[in-house]
Amino acid sequence: MPERVYGFQGQSFHKLKRACLRRGKLFQDPLFPPSALSLFYKRDPPPGLTWKRPRELCKDPRLFVDGISTRDLHQGSLGNCWMVAATSCLASEPSLWKKVIPDHAEQEWNLKRPDLYAGIFHFRFWRLGRWTDVVVDDRLPVSEDGTLLFCRSATPREFWSALLEKAYAKLNGCYEALEGGNTAEALIDFTGGVSEPLSLDREALTLHLNQRKALFQTLAKAHGRRALITCSIRPAEGETVESVLDCGLVRGHAYGITAVRKVRLGEWSLLGGCGVRLCMVRMRNPWGTADWTGPWSQGSQHWQRVGRGEREKMGLIVRDVGEFWMEFEDFCRYFTDVVVCRLVERSLLWPRTHWREVRCPGEWAPAPNTPGTLLSRRQAPNLGKNTAKPGGLNQTQRGDRKEARLGERQRGGGGGGGRAVRGGGREKMVVAKEGEKKTKRKEEGVKKEGEVDGGWDEQTDKKSRCGGCINHKDTFLHNPQFMFEVQGKEDEVLICLQQEDRRIKRKDGGGENLPIGFEVLRVEVNRLSRVQCVVEQAASSVYMDSRSVALRVSLGPGRYALLPTTFQPGATGRFLIRLFSHSHLRLSELREELPAPSLWQCCLPQPSIVTTVHLRRASGLSQPKQTAPDVYAVIWCEDDTIRTRVFKEDGNPEFNIRAIFYRRNPDAHISIELWSYGLLWDTLLGGARLQTSDSEKGRSRVIDLQGGQSRSGSRGCIYVETSSSECLTDL
Repeated sequence: MPERVYGFQGQSFHKLKRACLRRGKLFQDPLFPPSALSLFYKRDPPPGLTWKRPRELCKDPRLFVDGISTRDLHQGSLGNCWMVAATSCLASEPSLWKKVIPDHAEQEWNLKRPDLYAGIFHFRFWRLGRWTDVVVDDRLPVSEDGTLLFCRSATPREFWSALLEKAYAKLNGCYEALEGGNTAEALIDFTGGVSEPLSLDREALTLHLNQRKALFQTLAKAHGRRALITCSIRPAEGETVESVLDCGLVRGHAYGITAVRKVRLGEWSLLGGCGVRLCMVRMRNPWGTADWTGPWSQGSQHWQRVGRGEREKMGLIVRDVGEFWMEFEDFCRYFTDVVVCRLVERSLLWPRTHWREVRCPGEWAPAPNTPGTLLSRRQAPNLGKNTAKPGGLNQTQRGDRKEARLGERQRGGGGGGGRAVRGGGREKMVVAKEGEKKTKRKEEGVKKEGEVDGGWDEQTDKKSRCGGCINHKDTFLHNPQFMFEVQGKEDEVLICLQQEDRRIKRKDGGGENLPIGFEVLRVEVNRLSRVQCVVEQAASSVYMDSRSVALRVSLGPGRYALLPTTFQPGATGRFLIRLFSHSHLRLSELREELPAPSLWQCCLPQPSIVTTVHLRRASGLSQPKQTAPDVYAVIWCEDDTIRTRVFKEDGNPEFNIRAIFYRRNPDAHISIELWSYGLLWDTLLGGARLQTSDSEKGRSRVIDLQGGQSRSGSRGCIYVETSSSECLTDL
């Protein structure tokens, strides 16, 4: 089923085109006029700049000439190599660019029917969970020498890249708003996929062959599944963006990876075998120049080691002057950051190798009817202070913390008509620590988007949904909460948090992203309402002021609460949560503070106490030389029953399961039974009864099993922990 498409700023391409054809006039876009406001917001246009339609630039303009390819893209005087590099990747995959350029055949100039041309085009971009259709006219900014000022094709009469850039500029407010960015943003906008940034350890990759092979296999597998890949060299401290290395590569500049191949050196023979296989990558520079001067560059003697048959078979050619090949070992020696944009396949038949996606929109918002209770201007400098505990960094860089850095993004305008390329750079980072977090910003004292004047009250209404990160213990749980459950066995889950794009507000002095991240909490298996206290953290992302933050994590069976947050409390904005897994997950927002009673429970007394039971494990259920039973546990409390999964042939099962009960009769006991699963019937191994007090906190106990039939001769025991409270929202 095709996804619904939304018109940007209420414009409809087909209605506008029909109106222009009916009047016999070319389209003039009133929402993006040919003026300085559509170009820049900080600097003046270069002298001699004019706006011209394609037919004023050449006699036979075309949307495409000989199809679409990466050589159709040459970056102009705008510092948007991040966007051009992503477009270059897009051009290599027909199924992708046909989504961004819909009805491409219909939009093409019709040489036989020039009367059907209306000077109007439309392009589609994926924004916060939906495809947005952007309409533009064909008037393009032209420099004094008569060439296109910004992105253009190597073929003068081809205009798809220039018109696509104009539509993207309109979506973001103006052309200058595209100055500086990260390829991950554009890749998501062009594909609707999810971008995973990888930070490369150059020293380890250079020294260790196994790590280098693993990275190559990761990139090769991703490229084979049509993922889009870009890379950059992060400038070190003291180095400048766009500075050129001795090998010709440019720091802080975005490159596209167009091929990942193993190349056989020498011709195949019966005596010599297949020879040595070399790992290589093909790169492309959005500037249209081949920077690399090292081995396997253009004109290198190394190409004589590759037989003609291998070149033809593998397509080992340089398709245009902007492309070049590198040995993967050299790639790992120089490049520091890689962005892999994985595509999401929507199909009724899901192969095991594909991701399944679920998503939910949300919003960080103050309590209803509570205007202006957000972060104040005087509090903003705290974001620039390092609040991390000494030695805390190593603990937070476990697992998938590598995605914390994305390459350096430089702000500010380039001069006049010169090439001001600032697209490869670093997203400012906020790294989560154990109990503390730190943030890096270029400027202090600047009020961020989504923050308004007025102090943030930590005792604010619990109905607010902008509580900040986990450092803010009093307000953290005031954030939006989402629940999902992993069933069966451990599953790998990719979690992606995307915030609304603010680049369009740059011309008004805003446009800065909020520092965002998320926490994953393991909760009770029967929880249906919002979490009231943090018991067990299952995963934690880094915090960055990036459009998106992603984390890949392996989660065991159980129910989880996902809390997307801003770094500071009080910041507001819309977001989208996306979960990808190989199994079927359901994602839903937790809105109620307490579970809603069923129809028949409305006639019963209200619960007076809430109790959580943490069944950790059992032991002694079988003798060492005996076959252990297939065990499961059942927890009984009033009318509620919780059953665990079956643990196959396990005499010491690790249940590690939590359950929460809202009890009407505090004097009634809670029962725990262990059962042996059988083909015909199940056998009770033993049970235990728990009596809880009204206000016990984390009471641990070891209880011998009573009754039942134990194969081991001994009854065994269970390890359990309980907590109770008379306040129904304390647990």
